Amino acid sequence: MSDIIHLLPDSIANQIAAGEVIQRPASVVKELIENAIDAEATKIQIIIKEAGRTSIQVIDNGKGMSETDARMAFERHATSKIKTAADLFNLRTMGFRGEALPSIASISHVELKTRQADKEVGVLLELEGDSVRQEVVSCPKGTSFIVKNLFYNVPARRKFLKSNNTEFRHILNEVNRVALAYPQIAFTLIHGENEIYNLPESNLKQRIINVFGKKMNQQLLPIEVHTSLANIYGFVGKAEFASKMNPQYFFVNNRYMRHPYFHKAVSMAYDRMLKNEEMPSYFIYFDVNPASIDINVHPTKTEIKFENEKDIWQVLMVAVKESLGKFNVVPSIDFDTEGAIEIPIANNKTIPSYPKVTYDDTYSPFPKSPKTANNWEVLYQLSKKEEPCFVTDEKEINLIEEPNTQENKLFETNQSESKILIYRNKYILQNVKSGLMMIHFERAHQQILYEKFLEQFSNQKLASQQLLFPEIIELTAEENIVFNEIKEHLQNLGFCFSDFGKQMFSINGIPAEISTQGSIVNVIKDLIFYAKETNVNLSEKLNERLALTLAKTASFASNQTLSETICSDLIDKIFACKQHKQTSDGKTIITILENSDIEQRF
Repeated sequence: MSDIIHLLPDSIANQIAAGEVIQRPASVVKELIENAIDAEATKIQIIIKEAGRTSIQVIDNGKGMSETDARMAFERHATSKIKTAADLFNLRTMGFRGEALPSIASISHVELKTRQADKEVGVLLELEGDSVRQEVVSCPKGTSFIVKNLFYNVPARRKFLKSNNTEFRHILNEVNRVALAYPQIAFTLIHGENEIYNLPESNLKQRIINVFGKKMNQQLLPIEVHTSLANIYGFVGKAEFASKMNPQYFFVNNRYMRHPYFHKAVSMAYDRMLKNEEMPSYFIYFDVNPASIDINVHPTKTEIKFENEKDIWQVLMVAVKESLGKFNVVPSIDFDTEGAIEIPIANNKTIPSYPKVTYDDTYSPFPKSPKTANNWEVLYQLSKKEEPCFVTDEKEINLIEEPNTQENKLFETNQSESKILIYRNKYILQNVKSGLMMIHFERAHQQILYEKFLEQFSNQKLASQQLLFPEIIELTAEENIVFNEIKEHLQNLGFCFSDFGKQMFSINGIPAEISTQGSIVNVIKDLIFYAKETNVNLSEKLNERLALTLAKTASFASNQTLSETICSDLIDKIFACKQHKQTSDGKTIITILENSDIEQRF
């Protein structure tokens, strides 16, 4: 039997490796930016066309490569970052595996121009499949990579790429992660003909503000702690600005990482300060000994293991708590003072005095009348003539029994007419055959509005009302991309927008059914967050989310007083809904306390 195991050609091996390293255009951007950072660049320019499908260009002013290094960089496992296995435990560079460039070259057309500072001319490399062309060119110091026709020879991977907006959002995320880790480097991001970012060199706080907008300036609280395990520094957000859309970033040795365990430490520092589904923003940086972490866990290098994870967890939680306490973010204890006696502040100079009691000696609790006040004998004679009420007199007996008869009739009325009771201005209680039915009024009203809005969305029937005072919404670059995807759909539903430039919009009109008491900006941002997280465009799911958001905004406020008429009308409407037991987001509307359960309690 002949041998069947053979060595794969480099071209096929590189394509296999590319499947792990290069998953989408954002992966190419990440690898090229990291190479530029390792080349000690101070300025990096990223130019994207069609979300990276057509072209990705990364230009830096780093130290460049020689002619030999430029050729060697596209060989598998060729790297300048490490030389021995021991170097893996002392990594300070972004890359080290030597897989990125050969993987990129195996699935795209690559053009490389590079020149070192001490050379007068540079080198040009053009790679298309197995063909390589090299020549001497005149170019500025540094390196310029152009990656064209990504996945041209892997049609299955190209076919499963998402929309341009979705793919560019992933590119934007990768740029954000690197830009936040290196505020001392200037970044420029251009998509098509639009300049998305122009981030100059700055300090860390200014870089965060430049990326996420001026609104972050009033939200950030600094944290800084130095220990033998790690130096932790950065910023956390104030609890009052918490929302489910806030940015959250961890960095270790200037490398972005995901770490759910450390995220829990930050969440616990905000214990009892946040509402459900709210999250604080944070930008937290760890500076640790490279020998105490392992970054070679996942191809994307975002999952990192720490040697002293539990100890750093405690340090992180205490650091965040200290920052919140230092800047008086932790809420003060508020005692219930209603009806309490006011305690005066002690003053050593005043002489204490005994309390004095005053009273009215003419006061009498008995009503004054001529008969009782002045003529006691007449009163005595009258009392002798009157007979006690408990004597067997038919009239008196009837008076005693009458209340019991009325009470029995009242219970019969309750059972037959099923009277509505309102409990704590929040719940509706009503007798039913099987027991006691309880309805959560606000959720029931929300579900009624939800189904009403959903039906109107399908028919495009929502009218628009103009706002007397338009609201301004400021978006991040990523939010702006998502907003442009759903903007037309929102306009069809009654919203009116004006473009203010620099990712700012004016909300001039809203659907007529929306209450103007709530924040319209939060409604829009909730829809942007949902569209971003679920990758929906103008689909039915987005309509459902909008209907739910509007229903919560327009639903009956908890401070309004309920009446029996309102409750009766709501009961009729909730049972006419397609779904009346639970809200669209899974919360209970109606529950029944069974007769048997009530009996067991007695």
